[in-house]
Amino acid sequence: MSDAQPFRSFSEFYPFYLSEHSNRTSRRLHFIGTTFALLMFVAAGVTQLWWLIPTGIVQGYAFAWIGHFFFEGNRPATFKYPRYSLMGDWRLWWEMLTGKVKF
Repeated sequence: MSDAQPFRSFSEFYPFYLSEHSNRTSRRLHFIGTTFALLMFVAAGVTQLWWLIPTGIVQGYAFAWIGHFFFEGNRPATFKYPRYSLMGDWRLWWEMLTGKVKF
């Protein structure tokens, strides 16, 4: 996909997203970060400590970006495709959880 031409749909984007997450350690870091974020969101809802939400977001992205910069050697898609990238994070998390993508 050309830089000048954005993806027209998430289904077009997701194969690109997966190609940017070929390193197993990076995928594991994404899974850990997304899980931490989910736990923080749930904890925020249960405790009504709303500062846990931005903390969860920071935690999630910190793990993912370490994976990109140190293990994938690429730039996170979040910078260019924030919405599709977030959707990809959750789909990858689910596919790893269910065994569709190797953990």
